[in-house]
Amino acid sequence: MEPNSKRRGGKTSARKVVNIPAKKITVVLGVTGSIAAYKSAELTSLLVKQGHEVFVVMTQDATEFIAPLTLQTLSKNPVITSFYDEKENWRPGHIDLADRANLLLIAPATAHIIAELAHGLAGHPLAAITLATRAPPRR
Repeated sequence: MEPNSKRRGGKTSARKVVNIPAKKITVVLGVTGSIAAYKSAELTSLLVKQGHEVFVVMTQDATEFIAPLTLQTLSKNPVITSFYDEKENWRPGHIDLADRANLLLIAPATAHIIAELAHGLAGHPLAAITLATRAPPRR
């Protein structure tokens, strides 16, 4: 190996790579109540740095792990935690977000939210947006 090589002794970077298509898209990021919820801050930051518009929707349990203000600051958009956050407009905010979303990402997705969605239960904004969105599935 050459002495000026930029290789780091075989170590790989611990930094996660989030690569969404180059065009600017609207991402609805759902955060549920899990210890992994703290990672949503880094995910939000990475998506915003790539130029995407990020809207965060949190379950009440998620707010026990990370403060909505943190995600609001990183996303530069209000964070929805309740249906009662939507009093400023005649059109329900969760339906507006469901219509605008190009990508809906729930991270972390707890077993509870997966079960709610499987049974069509929409007792909070995240479930309502997920069930109402027409964002195409991505693989």
